[in-house]
Amino acid sequence: MDDTDREALDAIRASRHLMVLTGAGVSRESGVPTFRGKDGLWNRYDPMELANIEALRRDPLTVWKWYNWRRSLIHKAEPNPGHYAIADLEAHKAPGFLLVTQNVDGLHRRAGSRSLVEVHGDIFREICTRCGTSREAYDVYPEDLLPPRCDACNGLMKPGVVMFGEPLPREAMERTVAFMEIADLLLLVGTSAVVYPIASIPFEIKGRGGMIIEVNPDETPVSPIADVVIRGPAGGVLPALVGDLARDG
Repeated sequence: MDDTDREALDAIRASRHLMVLTGAGVSRESGVPTFRGKDGLWNRYDPMELANIEALRRDPLTVWKWYNWRRSLIHKAEPNPGHYAIADLEAHKAPGFLLVTQNVDGLHRRAGSRSLVEVHGDIFREICTRCGTSREAYDVYPEDLLPPRCDACNGLMKPGVVMFGEPLPREAMERTVAFMEIADLLLLVGTSAVVYPIASIPFEIKGRGGMIIEVNPDETPVSPIADVVIRGPAGGVLPALVGDLARDG
């Protein structure tokens, strides 16, 4: 273990209220494409045409074809060692632990995370744009069933994710902010840290005197304020850290 890893481990060990904030980089190792970066989805697709609530109303079939394709990719994915390490970390640090993820793929839940806030929603849920009915929908739709309609009122269903033009879910944000105000350590993993308001969390915690550990192969806007920076993928870095924590007893 080098000095950087040891410093990170000591901070995790000492923390009383640990928040973990994850982004698409955590799931990239499971084969789920990220949105930004060299191979990001937004290099090939226009978010304002596909992940926008007005686009859904204007052209629901095109938007749903894209989300159906994303579901098909996620269906093939499995949690990777980074997801499992974060679930193990919760077991060591609960109840002073909260995982906040920007991912909508459900892989954290499948890995065993329970103290979890999915601030951008869940791609395998659907919400009626007319009556608000919500349902789970794990299947990838045959194209002739797109766009899906509500069983209750036949209204247009939307993917259960936060689209451009929509606010973040109030309950998710309230839970996130409440924990952020007491967090003494933020473990920032695999996020580009550019999507607000979630990107403000590291700066809020740092401003309250908390520590920041960043795990990411690339530099981000948070890197200059991070107390510890570990350059590498979550699946390679986190299992070793959590394993050492477990050996501490």
